[in-house]
Amino acid sequence: MKKSKQTQMNPNWVQLQQKLNLNGPKVSRNFNDSDDDTPNSILGKRKERIDDDDDDGSDDCEINPLAPVNDDASLTDVVAMDCEMVGVGQGNKSALARVTLVNKWGNVIYDEFVRPMERVVDFRTKISGIRPRDLRKAKDFSTAQKKVAELIHGRILVGHALSNDLKVHFSGYSFSFFLRFTCIFSYQSVICEPGTVLLQALLLSHPKKDIRDTSEYPPFLRSSGRVALRHLASEHLGAKIQTGEHCPIDDARAAMMLYQKNRKEWEKSTKGNFRSKQKQKKRKKIKDAE
Repeated sequence: MKKSKQTQMNPNWVQLQQKLNLNGPKVSRNFNDSDDDTPNSILGKRKERIDDDDDDGSDDCEINPLAPVNDDASLTDVVAMDCEMVGVGQGNKSALARVTLVNKWGNVIYDEFVRPMERVVDFRTKISGIRPRDLRKAKDFSTAQKKVAELIHGRILVGHALSNDLKVHFSGYSFSFFLRFTCIFSYQSVICEPGTVLLQALLLSHPKKDIRDTSEYPPFLRSSGRVALRHLASEHLGAKIQTGEHCPIDDARAAMMLYQKNRKEWEKSTKGNFRSKQKQKKRKKIKDAE
């Protein structure tokens, strides 16, 4: 694979690089799983498939001005996720078809197409960017689910509408999954431990205190409600995303950059809210005991 020409560092990432002290003594542990055949290229297996017979357009994602300032693909304490969905059933139900995770630098640590358990009736290519060829050798759902669970375990998870917009149709399948979280899934029912957020596309939960959702961060909200990620990226980052087919790498990077630019204030607010809720719970217990 030919290496792309080095481009000028985007000022957004340069600013984050300075904040995160890239040249400091701390080094994140490298992510290297010999059992995973995911290539190190920024687009993962999507890049390998551009020469397929039914090539009907370029799959390359616009990465500027969201391009990372380094190639450090280590697994960091903060990761951002984005998913792409396809239609199953009658076409009005969604199933996971691609999941992408980037680290705090914006470099891809996981990017895989996922084979839905039901027949795909609508690839939603104009938005999802998913084509039939992408799912021919895609990972099965359980494999992708397990890997993502391992990667996000014990880490802050960043994304846009992580719990509300990642809707998926899932039926005829029952299992138990235990990591830091415990969820039991069955047809039309999901039971999760209190204090967790359900990632519906992957049927995983994650501790609410470790979720950083750009669609729910108060400074990003308007009087009319939530703001689309593409508008937040344009307004706060000067980046154009989702102008056509969605690129989950760009979307995950945009969410990560929004978080990193506001991390100090965001974390302060999150800790304050957590302490406040803990105090409320204690007062309630005391009152109930009286």
